[in-house]
Amino acid sequence: MVYLDNSATTVVSKKAAEKALYVMTECFGNPSSLHTLGFKAEQEIKTARRIIASALSCREGELFFTSGGTESNNTALLGAAHAHRRRGNKIIVSSYEHSSVIEAAKELETRGFEVVYVKPDKSGKISPDDVARAVDDKTILVSVMLVNNEIGAVNDVALIAAAARRKNAKVLMHCDAVQAFGRIPVHTGRLGVDLLTVSAHKIHAPKGVGALFVKKGTKISPLIFGGEQQNKMRPGTENAASIAAFGVACDEAVRNMPAAYSKIKELSNRLVSGLKEIDGVVINSTPDACPYIVNFSSMAVKSETMLHFLEERDIYISGGSACAKGNRSHVLTSLGLSNLAVDTAIRVSFSADNTESDVDTLLGGIKDALNTLQKIK
Repeated sequence: MVYLDNSATTVVSKKAAEKALYVMTECFGNPSSLHTLGFKAEQEIKTARRIIASALSCREGELFFTSGGTESNNTALLGAAHAHRRRGNKIIVSSYEHSSVIEAAKELETRGFEVVYVKPDKSGKISPDDVARAVDDKTILVSVMLVNNEIGAVNDVALIAAAARRKNAKVLMHCDAVQAFGRIPVHTGRLGVDLLTVSAHKIHAPKGVGALFVKKGTKISPLIFGGEQQNKMRPGTENAASIAAFGVACDEAVRNMPAAYSKIKELSNRLVSGLKEIDGVVINSTPDACPYIVNFSSMAVKSETMLHFLEERDIYISGGSACAKGNRSHVLTSLGLSNLAVDTAIRVSFSADNTESDVDTLLGGIKDALNTLQKIK
């Protein structure tokens, strides 16, 4: 099997799976219970929080566990908007954010907020100047992702935050770092963010757990009520087993990050070089994109058709974000690509488990597909 859809999800690492099983079977008490089993579960959560907070260079008390990136993004946008509504009603987001940000922003529009969607520039990035131009005295929140989940574009969030605050010093900055965390350094202080989202299942931990960084002193309203857990920011019994596994996977990712990045860079370059040798193929990711993601368009075969052709050969890739469920990519559309380029786009996303053989097998499969399948007229 050649699995190259790691931006959708990753296989759970052996150590993370072992930790989850251990907590589920040996430390299965409710973390809020006062007996020994509850204490052991609580300690597992504290250990994971310490590891992840260290990876993000933030305080442990600034980190809140959620059910994943979608909940974290929703909490950041909806929570910040309602907590600061008295001083303004304007939200700025990039037009190619993950759907959990875009849909949360659309929901805010129905609640009377003004939302401005900033499009990427020709380089595929969000321009700090474009964001700054949209900021005014009514702006309360800016949300721009660190690494785009479909093309791998890396945004200079620190510059964007600084530019926004030159126009309005009170603006809150949120960053969806789901595709960056564990792959490139994510330092909350250097990024200049007040809110930041990460997810476990992108770094070889189980699905169903994520975290939201909330800078000390930043006020946001919770989405969920009931219980004293996590200072009432995210009440409810914590998913201790998955959180503990998240901590283990995070530790592995951070320790292996430099070596993994170097390896992925070589695989990415090998793939791009091979794609450039195939007539008609267009590379949508820029040379300075995060190497973990390579997006290209065959300009000949629809994405879904290509995907299923490769799947029959045990090669797994994506036509875009898994959350889009086959709908036309709003990310590629926001880049101004033609309908043909959007409809034939493929996303390849690597992990450190991938090899040169995986890349060569994929390239062979793509060539076979283009020689076999009916072309779009």
